[in-house]
Amino acid sequence: MLISNEKQSKVYKSYSHLPLTARPLDLLYVAFFGIHLIATLVVDLQYFYPAWLVPGWMRALLDFYIGMSKDPLVGGVDGAFGGSEHLVWFKTFLALEAVFQAPVFVLGFRALRRGSKSIYPLLILYGASSATTTLACITTILQTPQTTPETLAQGIVSVTTQERLMLLSSYVPFFLVPFIMAVDMTLRVSKLVRKAIKLEDEEKWK
Repeated sequence: MLISNEKQSKVYKSYSHLPLTARPLDLLYVAFFGIHLIATLVVDLQYFYPAWLVPGWMRALLDFYIGMSKDPLVGGVDGAFGGSEHLVWFKTFLALEAVFQAPVFVLGFRALRRGSKSIYPLLILYGASSATTTLACITTILQTPQTTPETLAQGIVSVTTQERLMLLSSYVPFFLVPFIMAVDMTLRVSKLVRKAIKLEDEEKWK
């Protein structure tokens, strides 16, 4: 038997009417989506843009980031360190970021601001996917050789301790937030399912 609209509204209505500032995790996710969308469009997806379409300031920003951090992934696909054939997996992740993650940033930003629960299943998928791909990037950074006179002489892609810490400070938050989101949204959906099952059972006995 279907749950009555009146009982459904009791389950869903109160949370959606809370202001965003009263929902700290949602506020974190909204801020994260906004920041990530900008970083995605301005930096990450430059690999796919035609050169004539990239304004000078955007190209300069990417060059500054690569020069400062020696990011072996972003710099690698950009050709800053030679060929990028070995980074097919990272290019695949960038394509996934373009066709899946970027739209989710917009949808999630709008839905969470309204307190909509219909976005929860999609955010579970996003969080699990993004945390997994970012973890692979973190592992690559950790395994990138330490810069030494030998790596410099042989032209091996390497990073100093300071550059590695800088890269980790950039990548780790983009792993933690989606991971927390996936767990949080899974718990929220589980709670809603339990409530719906309980109401449905109660309705059967009427």
